[in-house]
Amino acid sequence: MNILGFLKHNKNKRITIEAWIFCMYYRMIVFSIPMKYLEKKFGVRDEESSAEGTKRDYYWAVRVSKEVNRIADKTPWDSKCLVRALTAQRILKRRDVATTLYLGVGTDDNKKMIAHAWLRCGSFYVTGGTGEGYAMVAKFKM
Repeated sequence: MNILGFLKHNKNKRITIEAWIFCMYYRMIVFSIPMKYLEKKFGVRDEESSAEGTKRDYYWAVRVSKEVNRIADKTPWDSKCLVRALTAQRILKRRDVATTLYLGVGTDDNKKMIAHAWLRCGSFYVTGGTGEGYAMVAKFKM
C-alpha cells in the first residue's frame, strides 16, 4: 500500500504512526540501556491498575493492541514482547488509560530460561497474552 492509500484507508493513522515511532524508540532503548536503569521508566513497581476498566479504556486498549501487534510484526527490527508492551503502555498513557506491565520468566522446549512481558488494561490483555506459563517476577502500574 502506498502512502496515499495509507492516509485514505487507515482509520487508526495516529496510533499506527505512534506504534512505528515507539517500537523503534523502545527497541533502541532496550538494546542499549541495562534493565536496572530501564526499569525505572516502567511505572510504579509492585502495584497494579484496576482489574476493571471503563468502556473508554477498553475502546483504546483494543485499538492500540491491534495496531501495535500489527505494526510490530512488520518492523525491520525485532519488536518482541517487551518492545510491544512498552509501546502499547506509552500510547495508552498518552490517552490517560491505566495499565499494568508484567515481567515474567519461563522455560522453552529445551528447558532454557526465557523472559516474557505482557500488558494488561482492566481485564483485557493488550500485548503478550495472559502470561500463562510464566512466573511473574515484577509488575508496574502506569
